[in-house]
Amino acid sequence: MTALFLVLAGAALLLFSHRYAWWRPAVDYHRPRILMYHMVSDHRPGARFNKLRVKPTMFEQQVRWLKEHGWHFATMGELMQNRALPKKTVAITFDDGYEDNYLQAFPVLKKYAAKATLYLVVDRFDRDWSTNKKSHHDSGELMQEPKLTDVQVKEMLASGLVELGGHTMTHANLIRLDREDKVREIVAARTELQESFAQDISSFAYPFGIYDAEDVSICADAGFLSAVTTVEGIDRDRFSNPYLLKRVKISGKDSMFAFRLRMKTGLRGWKR
Repeated sequence: MTALFLVLAGAALLLFSHRYAWWRPAVDYHRPRILMYHMVSDHRPGARFNKLRVKPTMFEQQVRWLKEHGWHFATMGELMQNRALPKKTVAITFDDGYEDNYLQAFPVLKKYAAKATLYLVVDRFDRDWSTNKKSHHDSGELMQEPKLTDVQVKEMLASGLVELGGHTMTHANLIRLDREDKVREIVAARTELQESFAQDISSFAYPFGIYDAEDVSICADAGFLSAVTTVEGIDRDRFSNPYLLKRVKISGKDSMFAFRLRMKTGLRGWKR
């Protein structure tokens, strides 16, 4: 019986270690963490994209934990315009422009005086952009998800807590486009956001995290100071490759234990 218990305990420990990789060393806390969110909403039964939905109660737990543990909130603009940032700096980012960012996340940001950067798709209504990545993602789920109105975005910006970033005109899969269409998606979107919201747009997020060298070049030429990817991790030097910045992915299926580990290492479990 004792031998069986030891075998089962060992197997459980291996499974736990495999899932969380808790043993990874912490990345230097002078290296800012860039967190990637999409929606802040309850999960929907049978929905394809529940990993993108962080529950409102969990989002508040995460922001409260950051506040209570001495993290300094910054926008992406602040991150790239200041070389000397406080230890434990974090940049919260939201991709796409879902209405729950205003209804659920924004009240939490205000409650804890937490800053965030919103990567906003210009033409975001009545679009199921998931099909631009995989044609079989044709459920219409993201098209039916309510999107931010311009009025809501302006209120968020007026708070001084939220900054806008570019995320193309239509959430296009950039590598499928020719250069002319890429320029329209990236550069025209920046111009339209700046004109609509009277705010400088200094950061960009590649839709789906898909990009090539030409996209990077267009971002630099357009005047962006930085661009974020969906590559997991924490950059050792954010200025060495400012258009290829890594982010810490926050999943709707994360526990607080998993969240704390990601803040430590920037990564999920060992294999997935």
